[in-house]
Amino acid sequence: MMGLPRAGEITRAQLRIKESKEFKNTVDKLVQRANASIIIGTSSWKEQFTEALTASSDNPDEPPSCLDYVMHILTIFWKIIFAFVPPTDIGGGYVCFVVSIVCIGLVTAVIGDVASHFGCTLGIKDSVTAILFVALGTSIPDTFASKVAAIQDKHADASVGNVTGSNAVNVFLGIGVAWTLAAVVHWTRNEKFHVDPGNLAFSVTMFCSEAALVVIVLMLRRRKSVGGELGGPRGVKIITSMFFFSLWLTYLTLSSLEAYGVIKGF
Repeated sequence: MMGLPRAGEITRAQLRIKESKEFKNTVDKLVQRANASIIIGTSSWKEQFTEALTASSDNPDEPPSCLDYVMHILTIFWKIIFAFVPPTDIGGGYVCFVVSIVCIGLVTAVIGDVASHFGCTLGIKDSVTAILFVALGTSIPDTFASKVAAIQDKHADASVGNVTGSNAVNVFLGIGVAWTLAAVVHWTRNEKFHVDPGNLAFSVTMFCSEAALVVIVLMLRRRKSVGGELGGPRGVKIITSMFFFSLWLTYLTLSSLEAYGVIKGF
């Protein structure tokens, strides 16, 4: 009997079950992706046109605001056009993907030509038109996508990653593929493919310098007083937004002045 287990002086035990933040974040992201796939997916053209003609809010549980109606009116033309894209249920989504890529390419080509003619009409150089109108038109969708990602995601990873990933695709894939095809075409014709850099060196240097400042600010915002790359106290949010916006204005101003020879570049 002396060798059998028995209760000692402490007869009670307290158990604390803590939630794993890493596991919770993984589950939350999977649920958000599943919900997004359900919301984005469509089964018929009727459903797509209905969604295109109906104003919606970022939060499905809330009615559309005045800003939502304004944005709906401004974008209804493009919504109706892209409603002609085949639904995602056809061909397992591959038909929708291919047609969407083709439509995006056509829209990009149209935007480039329209911006070039617009700049020519106003007497604006192509380099200034590119960094102002073309860049603004192609980056606004990324801005709204980052906003949605910041709202739906607990952390800012998806929002910041969307911006950096989009720029990486624009630079590496957009320029790389286009220049490769142009070089091959000129090579088949026994011609040299030469591109005048213009003020590219100055613009790229300005962009890289300001991008480094942005990364430093994002790292500083990780301090406990702020708590993350996005959000935080109201004063910090306003100051950060104004600083980033001023960097964009500085880039446009200096690059435009260098393009017109007001300041000396590289």
